[in-house]
Amino acid sequence: MSEVVEARGPLAFRADRWAAKKAAAQAALAVAEWDYPLLDEHDFLKTVHGLVNTAVTAGGKRVSVHLADQDDKILVMALNHQDAGQDATPAVPAEVAVLRTVDACGAHTDHDSHAWWALLDGRPRPKKRLA
Repeated sequence: MSEVVEARGPLAFRADRWAAKKAAAQAALAVAEWDYPLLDEHDFLKTVHGLVNTAVTAGGKRVSVHLADQDDKILVMALNHQDAGQDATPAVPAEVAVLRTVDACGAHTDHDSHAWWALLDGRPRPKKRLA
């Protein structure tokens, strides 16, 4: 089992219409240092963007993105920070759940936030080519 590596800290954003784009760009820079040359960049960016956009849409003033990796898997978690009395957590967007390199995803609520997460394969097998 390899060591868990986490980004220097969560990436934090104001929950506005630009948060998803900013988060995807900053998360990509953070993960670029982790030596995953086979990581599907499109899937990674779409995952971060989709999770953060869902967090913004669900409400709250701030959104944070947490990144970690272990055993060739990359965890992306987006949280929206809210006061008590939250509604139920919306599901992970379908456009994230169906991505080829997303191994698992989910959502949950705790006392002060909703969280959406996805686990991506950092070293996926090459796509099969049609003859």
